[in-house]
Amino acid sequence: MAKFSPLHDRLLVRRVEEASTTRGGIIIPDSAKDKPQEGEVISTGKGRTNDEGKTFPLAVKEGDRVLFGKYSGTEIKIDGEDFIIMKEEEVLGILTGAATPAKKELAGSRK
Repeated sequence: MAKFSPLHDRLLVRRVEEASTTRGGIIIPDSAKDKPQEGEVISTGKGRTNDEGKTFPLAVKEGDRVLFGKYSGTEIKIDGEDFIIMKEEEVLGILTGAATPAKKELAGSRK
């Protein structure tokens, strides 16, 4: 398995898949779904460096769930799995207390 370490202020993010059914039980086909704009930070660079060589640490860390813009980052494949490399400035915010997609799906099926 390959290991990837982002440089400087870049992040390696794995998209978080959303549930494929709506609350009413309608199944959404893959072709009709937008790519999720939410992901999990897999690894981070050391931080941004200024002209004097001082490094400023990143606000996000490995394991954070983040929101990002629709066209953010560069999509890559590592060992057959899709990831996005993006700069920290492309992250819109960090999600805290967000349920995982599996829990969302289970919550919707208990009705």
